Amino acid sequence: MSEIKLGSLLNRDELNQLSKEELVDIVLTQHERLQQLEQEIEKLKLSRDLDSKTSSKPPSTDLLKKSEKPKPTESDEKRNSKKRKPGGQPGHKGKTRKGFAKIDRIEILQPSICSHCGQEEFLAKPLKVDSKQVAQLVEKPIEVVEYHRHHCQCRNCGKVTSGSWPSEMIPGQDLGVRLQAFLGWIGNYGHLPYEKQQEMLWELGKIEIGIGTIVATNQRVETAINPSVEKLSQWVKTEQPPIHVDETPWPVKGVKEWLWVFTNKDFCLFRAADTRSRAELEAQLGSEYGGVLSSDDLSVYNGYPVIAQQKCLAHLHRHFERLIKTPGLHNQAIGEAFKDLIAQAFEHYRIWQENADMAVYRHWATEFQDKVQLALQKWSEKAGYEAGKLLRSLQLKADQWWYFLRNPHIPPDNNLAERSLRLAITKRKVSGGSRSMERFQQTANLLTVVQTCRRQGRSVIDFFEQSLVAKARTTDSSVPSLIPNLQT
Repeated sequence: MSEIKLGSLLNRDELNQLSKEELVDIVLTQHERLQQLEQEIEKLKLSRDLDSKTSSKPPSTDLLKKSEKPKPTESDEKRNSKKRKPGGQPGHKGKTRKGFAKIDRIEILQPSICSHCGQEEFLAKPLKVDSKQVAQLVEKPIEVVEYHRHHCQCRNCGKVTSGSWPSEMIPGQDLGVRLQAFLGWIGNYGHLPYEKQQEMLWELGKIEIGIGTIVATNQRVETAINPSVEKLSQWVKTEQPPIHVDETPWPVKGVKEWLWVFTNKDFCLFRAADTRSRAELEAQLGSEYGGVLSSDDLSVYNGYPVIAQQKCLAHLHRHFERLIKTPGLHNQAIGEAFKDLIAQAFEHYRIWQENADMAVYRHWATEFQDKVQLALQKWSEKAGYEAGKLLRSLQLKADQWWYFLRNPHIPPDNNLAERSLRLAITKRKVSGGSRSMERFQQTANLLTVVQTCRRQGRSVIDFFEQSLVAKARTTDSSVPSLIPNLQT
């Protein structure tokens, strides 16, 4: 029997000429093809519906979709009532403002005319005084100062001595050190574009500054802080503290580059890189790392020599969330079972953070590991391809997924790194990326100072100001440090 080409057999007369056996072959072939197309459609639907809850995609990529669901039923409302509502949670201690930490001036408000009889004389001592502190924007927050530097001759020796320039300005620069530091902060933390910084200067001080001056100011601030960032980078490689690592795309002249972050509760180091490869990881941390590394399950981190590793359970939760929506026998049951285990892990870790009862935590951790093993034994043989990959990962990388059970000082997620990247992602969306790799690295350095100072409870503007002064004095002794516990 000759080979049947389905694309050409669309004519009824031609089909009538075929034998019953040939027609059956056509039907079977079409049925097989339909099954393949249905599977592809299901995969495409799943890929289309992926969001931050079911994959590693960041929340910023989630689309707002108009709900097409019917009004929730009573059972739906009961189920949703278990979810945490926005705002203050039960037991949260609220904060009420009790004034500011300092008062710049006190203004006395006395009545001038009696509101009852019209007289203008009052007793010297008031019967009552109401107090209210208010933060005000002063009339001229920016002032233009013209310095006259005198060069005077000594009466005694006849030599000429010049007056010293004040520390708040640098000769040859039009903007004061403090104002330059403020522009560095508003541009790299407030994400205010150069044009709007120009408008802000006019609104606050009625001064006209060119865009080129503002661009040069940002570059001057970056040059000043560069030694501090390099010392922090070297300190991380040498001291090898516990760190969280993550990466995000960054466009440079339309080409996708990568911004890496290496962080913990005391510092935050950003590095510009060409790739998302192991080479970038080794360039910052070395060929091996003697600390604990927390990350997602990206293949770059698999097999990297570290003293210990904690993979992000939040990512694992998203993988099982996706598995529930993937067609396949037992996928939903497996996904629900392991989602429940991960939720228990997060809940008990939160309890340990609140009470720090190590004995209770150890007892729970032992029981929890037994639960995980029982779940793996129950579902491993029943798992399909997608579920099987997840369960094999839990078995082969158990010491990386569950490291926090033995060492609760390491959190079970990589949220710290992801939160650190949010500032950079906002910067990327506002600026559209960088025009060169050099500018990209300058942005990474500035973000390093902003996030590290915030972690250490320090003023970013003060740090920028100290760096600019140290650069002008050309002395290493006055360069401020970003290294934890060595701040100056």
